[in-house]
Amino acid sequence: MRHDLLVRCTHLLFALGVVSNYWLLEPGEDLHEWIGWSVAVLLVVRIAWGFWGVSEARLSRLVLAPRLLVSDLRGLMTRYEAAQGHSAAGSWMIVVMFGLTAALILTGWMQDLDAFWGEEWLQATHAWLGHSLIAAAALHVVAVCFVQFRHDVPLIRKIWFG
Repeated sequence: MRHDLLVRCTHLLFALGVVSNYWLLEPGEDLHEWIGWSVAVLLVVRIAWGFWGVSEARLSRLVLAPRLLVSDLRGLMTRYEAAQGHSAAGSWMIVVMFGLTAALILTGWMQDLDAFWGEEWLQATHAWLGHSLIAAAALHVVAVCFVQFRHDVPLIRKIWFG
C-alpha cells in the first residue's frame, strides 16, 4: 500500500504534536492548548480524508474483524504476510489512537469551560488519556519496528516515502 502525501504529513505532524504536548510543554500553557487544537484539526482532516480521500486512505479499508486481529497477532510470532493495506493489528491501533486523541481533545476543551473549571477528575482523566495515548504510540512504534526488522516488511519506508 502506498501512503499519499496527506496521510504522511498528518501522521508526522500528529506525532510531533502529541510528543511535544506530552514531553515538552506544560499543561495549561497557551502553546500546549494551541498544539492541542492543531492536533484536533489534523484528526478531523485525517478522518475526513478517510471518507472522501484517495482509496488507499479510506477508513473503510480498515480490517476490524476480531478473528483477523487474533490471527494477525499470532502471525507476528511465526510468519508474517504483509497486508495489502493495514493489517488487522494496525487497523485496531488506528481506531484506538483516534479514539484516545478525540477523548483527549474533548477533555482538554472541557477544562476551559466554566462548568468544569478546576475539576480534578477532569484533569486526572485528561492526564490518564495522555499517558494512554503515549503508551499506544509506543506500542505502535515497537510493532512497526518489529515487523520491519523481524519480518523484513518495509513499513518505515512506506510511511516516510510513500
